[in-house]
Amino acid sequence: MDKRGIRIAIDRGGTFTDCVGNPGTGQLKDDVIIKLLSVDPANYDDAPLEGIRRLLEIFTKKEIKRGEQIDTSQIESIRMGTTVATNALLERKGERCALVTTEGFKDCLVIGNQSRPKIFDLAIHKPDVLYQDVIEIRERVTLEDFAEHPDRLTTDVKAQNDPNLVQGLSGEAVRILERPDPKEIREKLQGLYENGYRSIAVCLLHSYTFPDHEKLVGEIAEEIGFSHISLSSQLMPMIKLIPRATSATADAYLTPEIRRYVAGFEKGFKGGLGAANVMEKGAGSAARCEFMQSDGGLVDVANFSGLRAILSGPAGGVVGYALTSYDPETDIPVIGFDMGGTSTDVSRFGGRYEHVFETTTAGVTIQSPQLDINTVAAGGGSRLFWKNGLFVVGPESAGAHPGPACYRKGGPLTVTDANLFLGRLLPEFFPAIFGEDEKQQLDRKASEKLFEELTKEINEELKANGTDNQMTPDEVAYGFIKIANESMTRPIRSLTEAKGFDTSTHRLATFGGAGGQHAVAIAQSLGIKQILIHRYSSVLSAYGMALADVVQEVQEPSSAVFSEEAKPGLVERLQQLKQKAAEDLTKQGFAEKDIVYELYLNMRYRGTESALMVIEPESSEYNGEKWAFGEAFIKQHEQEFGFTLPDRDIIVDDVRVRGIGKSPRATSKTVDQQLKELEQKKSGKQTFVDKSRAVFTRQVYFEGGRRETPVYRIPDLAVGDDIQGPAILADDTQTIVVVPEARAEILETHVVINIGDRDGFAKKVNAQTVDPIMLSIFAHRFMAIAEQMGRALQKTSVSTNVKERLDYSCALFDADGGLVANAPHLPVHLGSMSTCVRTQAKMWEGKLKRGDVLVSNHPDFGGTHLPDITVITPAFNGDKIIFYVASRAHHADIGGILPGSMPPHSKELYQEGAAIKSEKLVSEGRFNEERITQLLLDEPAQHPGCSGTRCLADNINDLKAQVAANQKGINLISSLIEDYGEDVVQFYMINIQNNAEMSVKKLLKDISKRFAGKELTAEDFMDNGSRIHLKIDIDAEKGEAVFDFEGTGPEMYGNMNAPEAVTYSAIIYCLRCLISEEIPLNQGCLKPIHVKIPKGSFLSPSPGAAVVGGNVLTSQRVTDVILNAFQVCAASQGDCNNLTFGYGGNQEGKGHVKGFGYYETIAGGSGAGPSWEGSSGVHTHMTNTRITDAEVFERRYPVILREFSIREGSGGDGMHKGGDGVIRDIEFRIPVQVSILSERRVYRPYGMAGGNAAKCGMNLWKRKVVSHDGKVDERTINLGGKNTASMQPGERIIIQTPGGGGYGKPGTVNGDARVKKIDPKHAWRGGSLASRLATQETSV
Repeated sequence: MDKRGIRIAIDRGGTFTDCVGNPGTGQLKDDVIIKLLSVDPANYDDAPLEGIRRLLEIFTKKEIKRGEQIDTSQIESIRMGTTVATNALLERKGERCALVTTEGFKDCLVIGNQSRPKIFDLAIHKPDVLYQDVIEIRERVTLEDFAEHPDRLTTDVKAQNDPNLVQGLSGEAVRILERPDPKEIREKLQGLYENGYRSIAVCLLHSYTFPDHEKLVGEIAEEIGFSHISLSSQLMPMIKLIPRATSATADAYLTPEIRRYVAGFEKGFKGGLGAANVMEKGAGSAARCEFMQSDGGLVDVANFSGLRAILSGPAGGVVGYALTSYDPETDIPVIGFDMGGTSTDVSRFGGRYEHVFETTTAGVTIQSPQLDINTVAAGGGSRLFWKNGLFVVGPESAGAHPGPACYRKGGPLTVTDANLFLGRLLPEFFPAIFGEDEKQQLDRKASEKLFEELTKEINEELKANGTDNQMTPDEVAYGFIKIANESMTRPIRSLTEAKGFDTSTHRLATFGGAGGQHAVAIAQSLGIKQILIHRYSSVLSAYGMALADVVQEVQEPSSAVFSEEAKPGLVERLQQLKQKAAEDLTKQGFAEKDIVYELYLNMRYRGTESALMVIEPESSEYNGEKWAFGEAFIKQHEQEFGFTLPDRDIIVDDVRVRGIGKSPRATSKTVDQQLKELEQKKSGKQTFVDKSRAVFTRQVYFEGGRRETPVYRIPDLAVGDDIQGPAILADDTQTIVVVPEARAEILETHVVINIGDRDGFAKKVNAQTVDPIMLSIFAHRFMAIAEQMGRALQKTSVSTNVKERLDYSCALFDADGGLVANAPHLPVHLGSMSTCVRTQAKMWEGKLKRGDVLVSNHPDFGGTHLPDITVITPAFNGDKIIFYVASRAHHADIGGILPGSMPPHSKELYQEGAAIKSEKLVSEGRFNEERITQLLLDEPAQHPGCSGTRCLADNINDLKAQVAANQKGINLISSLIEDYGEDVVQFYMINIQNNAEMSVKKLLKDISKRFAGKELTAEDFMDNGSRIHLKIDIDAEKGEAVFDFEGTGPEMYGNMNAPEAVTYSAIIYCLRCLISEEIPLNQGCLKPIHVKIPKGSFLSPSPGAAVVGGNVLTSQRVTDVILNAFQVCAASQGDCNNLTFGYGGNQEGKGHVKGFGYYETIAGGSGAGPSWEGSSGVHTHMTNTRITDAEVFERRYPVILREFSIREGSGGDGMHKGGDGVIRDIEFRIPVQVSILSERRVYRPYGMAGGNAAKCGMNLWKRKVVSHDGKVDERTINLGGKNTASMQPGERIIIQTPGGGGYGKPGTVNGDARVKKIDPKHAWRGGSLASRLATQETSV
């Protein structure tokens, strides 16, 4: 062995720390693996240090005492992944820090994107912010031009000769509105310093392109003596205030914690660690020390920051499987499946690491390059429940303490218990660390006892519901395994299919403690034929660090239009960034020959916000053309989103270089090379390992029953051995289950499992009796289909409304139009889409053909309000329609009297835009663009004072996206029918509705007991005095209820009328909130409910009545009335605060004026309840759409957002305080028509149980008026709740939204009420799916 050269790689996880050491040969056979507890204070202070000590003892054959400093002279490198940052984030134990931001935005992170995490949770729990204090600086810049300008005008800064107009780093013209005062900054920062703050985060508006003001704050903070200063413009110069501010805060919160840890770690060594020490003292004295970052690259210990450390451990696993399981020759992409105790990480590798730039971890949305790792709340410790006739796995976890039932600590049933009980997990191969003496094996009897008790409970319930089928404990345990597998395959499908890939073309690389027990079933479900399990699969994260490269990322913003003329400038910028990366890597000791570069442009089509990070294509890819970024972007856009926009400019948002210092690696053969060699050796003959070589046999449960199964020790098997399933392969760290129809092959580096065709299992499902396991699986499948339709719609849409604000819903329906599954994107769409589908199905009965697609938005035909356009596609078997799929999306403009198609003063339906009763959007596969153009553009303009749509191209693109989303749903159900048969799928479509009906009946019976003898009534008033009255009568015996709205006011001569479908949506939403458990949301929910709405009331208006406000305002008031009747919680803001502005159109048949329309809904306060405080600045009840980020808002539109903050004191006081509303102050830079449609400006949101009412909202117009002496005065004018005004440059609208009511008498205390409920999913890491999942909640 060389005098030096020992290489050590360590992954410090939550439970175990894995260490892989190599004496310097780089050969796999010389590696030494050590696994030790991450926390063991009785024996050592720091697990990685202890691991290094033990490895050095083995390699040097010398004793090293604990506590003795470790000599680095024989160590070449130490590489580490650590959970220090992740744990500090999860446990909220980071550094005390403060945020410095622009005046008017102190609450920007409290409000976030204004959506709530779980739409059916009345007790809204938004993640806490990471800072303890915030100061505002009086400074302001904005962008001079706006992207939505019809003529795309851009300002030439040099030609203007204006000192307040400068060119930003992105190339955009930046206007300085107010320069900061250094004296004010110093005073405010000094105040923070005197209060004990030493770490600050600075994020000012538009600092990504104009960082000067942030730099000034940073310089002053440094002079004062702050020890850590995080400037957002340096950390991640990308547009979007909220993610950049969160990232800066996360860095200020976590980096000091990381620094403390690193300093303590370094004290354990003599000789020094890190590149600087190696350069100074020489390699024979100091050792390189690098930490794994979230992006899969290593960074020198001196540059390791908290912001980039969050996915440190999981990133190592991705690098590990990417470098050991992917072969560039065969180019078969790999899905990584890392199943641990509490969660499962899913990722993909197809030759390049897939990065995302905005992800959510522990409730914190961070802007930083991270590997696209998606986390599912299903792991070995996930708990098992029988709820409402369905098998449910997680998201709650048993944790490490008490752990699963079999851990001998009295824990609950978990996935681990199911595997143990079924013989798929072997106590003999599991560490004996349980019991009081910590020397006992897993306790199978504890698992068995709980499964027997649960089986008894299930059988009793099945019998009570008239089902003769009785289940065995084996069937119950196996049922839970199948449901766990189903919940894990959903995100894998989403991850791959959302990017346009087919799962069945991949391999599955499994690692992590529990992966081997589930891998085959997961692969079968995904259509994957081959599974790869590395020899080091249980320590693959550490092994990945040993193989990883050192990475230096450099990025700058841009706003260039990609063109031949712009190419040279972009190339020059990339070369400059390359130079920067090279300098940094050279300082770390890398020779130029060992550095490679990846060059990226972050590109998007003009007018969209979905940018794609495009890597420089190989010159061979596009006919030898160099720098073919444009062609590569178009190809990637087509693959990922399914369309291109050839008539639009391509914008470059960011220029990025990833410099990679290559690590020396031993060259081992790839999996494919090994397989090829074995095939040649065996020359086509296959002989399976004799069962006599098994260490023992076990009765293991597989589909259909238990089988005698041989158990083999992996170290006893030789390279080339073939094992026919059923079999179990195990060693001290992993257990691999090989099912009967699969076979395992042993390679030098991997165990490969090849999966044969399934033995007809799917066809065995019968359609006569309900199998609760299959019912649970179909509940998952139906919901997954609706979700995937939603993802397809979001992907392929163009408008901000659908793509960014997520204002849409997708659902699937049975042959009668009854709702089967609705991915609950927006509650207001829940029950109302079914009304529309049923109406259209009846109208077109017998007239539709394969390839036809219907479109409708008319309230008399099942619509809610006109901007919500529904697209319906029937699915055929022969000539028979067997089901329908539908998608509904809010279109930003469809014509009418005002831009945005949400006029506050409409009196007739035609004033609100295009009204489509029922049309074929697609006829036998042909898109009827001519007819839809007539309906949207020409026909609305025939009415007095009206225009056609002001954004026809977006309408047509979004309608095509809706058609594509529906087709996605049909394809998915067709493959479900292929697997199970049409009769089985139809059978479970009906039974899933019956299951929801049963859940609602159970709820109603419980409520009737709670309110025994009390009358359930409530009433409230709209701001114009119109009354909503509700009386609920519950039949306790049948579990049915009558919702009677008799006494509700008459139809209005205005637009607050709500079609009946809206009331049905409100009822379904409220029932789901009351059940407070995840049940399938479908037609069954309404079966026990009989709704009486007086005809001619404003909840059942006549044909032609204006309804645009009914969907967004009346629906909220109906919800408050229902929840009041059940005495659940105080009123929330009862409002969506709909703001629209814009100009242009083709009013009354005149020539078309180019323009734009913008629409947003604004958050308020939520109502408090018996055990919770209200939440501030959040969307409530019937909507959950996001707000456009402040910087994107100003880049796209001619506005300055002066303030977006919490309206302090607007929530009602009480034992539990109601949430506060917000203040949104917008200044306009050009003349526009501005409209506000809002409620609760007269009647206050009520309190409950003695709690106070909240404050009403208010809409103010800051109007500039020229007085008789020529002076310009600013007047404050109250616009009332519903109004429209032509606003001039410099004028503002200030919207103050209502709060939520208080609960309980102010001053009283409820002992347990202030305990915060922890969302079981709070620790989720988020990948590319997280941003979507953050605003929706799956219902199964």
